[in-house]
Amino acid sequence: MGNLTLANANAIIKAAFAKAEAAKMKPLTISILDAGGHLQAFQKQDGASMLRYEIATGKAYGALAVGMGSRWLDQAAKDRPHFVAGLNAVSGGRIVPVPGGVLVRDRAGGLLGAVGVTGDTSENDELAAIAGIEAEGFSPQAG
Repeated sequence: MGNLTLANANAIIKAAFAKAEAAKMKPLTISILDAGGHLQAFQKQDGASMLRYEIATGKAYGALAVGMGSRWLDQAAKDRPHFVAGLNAVSGGRIVPVPGGVLVRDRAGGLLGAVGVTGDTSENDELAAIAGIEAEGFSPQAG
């Protein structure tokens, strides 16, 4: 398993912003965490609203917490609300269980980190994260 470098993280953000621009998305905020849940990189586009750092980071953190993209957490919140409530409680409220948190895996399947995107619809947030991850040559896991 390799490492997610700062250069990788910045390239993911750049490609995700390019996807957002091409799709005419609202201003995005992107947070990238390494496999240990530590902040690797963060950027917020001009015009993004407040609390976007917390939301983007919560999407990425939640994905890392369960080893699945946050789309899985979104479905779990519907199917097993007590589980997600408990998970959020033991994490100190750090998990945002909606699409837009995508795991970053190397080509062999090793976990490198997670990307959290917020600012547009959750589906578009997820699309931007996936585009950024794929542009850097990594494999995304959204759900």
